[in-house]
Amino acid sequence: MARNRYDVDEELDIPFNARQFRRVLRYVRPYTGRVTRALVVSLLASALNLLSPILLMLVMDRIIPDKNVPGLFLIAGGLTGIIVFSAVLTHLRMKTMVSVGQSIIHDIRLDMFRHLQQLPFSYFDNRPHGKVLVRLVNYVNSISDLLSNGIVNVIIDLISLVIIVVYLLLVNPRLAVYSMVGVPFLLIGVLSLKGAQRRAQQAQSRKMSNLTAYTHESIIGMKETQAFVREEVNRGIFANLQWALRKQWMKTAMLNIVLWPYIDLVSHSTVAFLYGLAAYAISGRIGYAVTVGEIVAFVGYVWRFWMPITNLSNFYNQLLSAAAYIERIFEFLDEPLLIEDKEGAYRLPSIEGTVSFRDVHFEYEPDNPVLTGVTFEANPGDTIALVGPTGAGKSTIVNLIGRFYDVVPGCLFIDGHDILDVNQDSLRRQMGIMMQEPFLFPETILENIRYGRLDATDEECIAAARAVHADEFIRRFPDGYHMVINEQGSGVSAGEKQMISFARVLLADPRILMLDEATASIDTQTEKLLQKGLERLLAGRTSFIIAHRLSTIRTASQILYIDKGTIQERGTHDELLALGGSYAHLFHSQYQAFADDVTGRAAT
Repeated sequence: MARNRYDVDEELDIPFNARQFRRVLRYVRPYTGRVTRALVVSLLASALNLLSPILLMLVMDRIIPDKNVPGLFLIAGGLTGIIVFSAVLTHLRMKTMVSVGQSIIHDIRLDMFRHLQQLPFSYFDNRPHGKVLVRLVNYVNSISDLLSNGIVNVIIDLISLVIIVVYLLLVNPRLAVYSMVGVPFLLIGVLSLKGAQRRAQQAQSRKMSNLTAYTHESIIGMKETQAFVREEVNRGIFANLQWALRKQWMKTAMLNIVLWPYIDLVSHSTVAFLYGLAAYAISGRIGYAVTVGEIVAFVGYVWRFWMPITNLSNFYNQLLSAAAYIERIFEFLDEPLLIEDKEGAYRLPSIEGTVSFRDVHFEYEPDNPVLTGVTFEANPGDTIALVGPTGAGKSTIVNLIGRFYDVVPGCLFIDGHDILDVNQDSLRRQMGIMMQEPFLFPETILENIRYGRLDATDEECIAAARAVHADEFIRRFPDGYHMVINEQGSGVSAGEKQMISFARVLLADPRILMLDEATASIDTQTEKLLQKGLERLLAGRTSFIIAHRLSTIRTASQILYIDKGTIQERGTHDELLALGGSYAHLFHSQYQAFADDVTGRAAT
């Protein structure tokens, strides 16, 4: 599937629109009071600053001609007070909005992480993890400034424009009309660049997603990279992805940079036009008089008029950039939760452990069935072994019991409760699941075991490790149970990793225990020790064990041989051997391979 590839740009299903912008504003709503206070403070500061040109006009036209020295000092003091007071108000506004912006970012990221934990396994099967990570971290960071200051600033700039126009009209209505001559040219330039800028920002976000996905993949697979001497090839791939990002970033930057000098050109041209007009007015060539103070005030206001215009254009660029990230954020948040508690779902009471499959069908992709009409029942305390060739559907059965995928069609009951009718938390809290590839967190061994039950004491964690015979090798580590596991579980062997994970599952004391190839990486001697612990720990629990090594399941209550999505054979170990079918053939093949291996070692 194309979306799996780090080098394929993701298509955007729903582009940025007004509805998505309203969704952003909904995150602002809880902080309306603080935003309003910041807005009022900012408007007060802006209004005070905009008095400066009028005061200068008063100085030029009245105070200086009248030689009013006290008045001059009074106005100078007033201007100084305005500057200081405005600086204090601006500081308060920035402090408030930075706090509000980070709170909004916190809320968005928390919603994304909550949604991330509820997404089905199929979502993560279909895309590189790096492309998920870049949304949760980079994209949210990229809209931080927009939410921290951008929205309030644009409101302030819009209101400032209105105030400036009013002041211009009060000073000289005719000049006010002429000062707007550059606005149509500005609108033409902005609208001409709009589409290209947006497309460039979207392309840049895709290239960043590709690079992050490949970087994440490279870190995870570093051992394989070095083992197969792929460093040079991987550097080439990374360089190509980085070059594609750089090329697109430069294209985006060029489009953004074009707007700023264009605005400067329009603003300077407008001021030059006003100076020329003022010169004609002073000379009396256009029929009405203009004072020097009015010219000074007008030029001051015109410059202030273009400042918010420039700020608005910067905000427009910022919005286009943020829109590309907001699109991806909401696309992620809109990803359907295929596994959801239906309305009226109830809490599953304490169970005994009866599991019933009734004509269960399942497919990961349309028209490609994995299970077809699977029916069986496990009673409390039974150990059900699932065997068969790779891809037969064994792991799928375990995933369906934990409701990591939904049964469609068919029914799956636990103690008579349809698992679609109960909430997921109450279902999974009574299950212990050890996946085919166990994961250890970069924490101490003790905390990794405690992950199975967070309120467990140290003694209970150690007892679980002792029960699965992990205690002995754990105590051989320099820090014992307090040794910190490295990233991806490095620092311990594959077998040790599985035994620590096994202790974690057993600590949870589940009623239903599911082991997916739990002993695959454990040597024969360790497996014998583990079997002794399992005999006691599996007692009274309904257990499902997937194993290719048939020696681990000889005592199972029932063995299901699964092939091509159906149960081909079922029975105890002895019954299936007597049947002489696929299971017997598989068992004898393994036994013969083991015997040949022993004979070969003896000969050596």
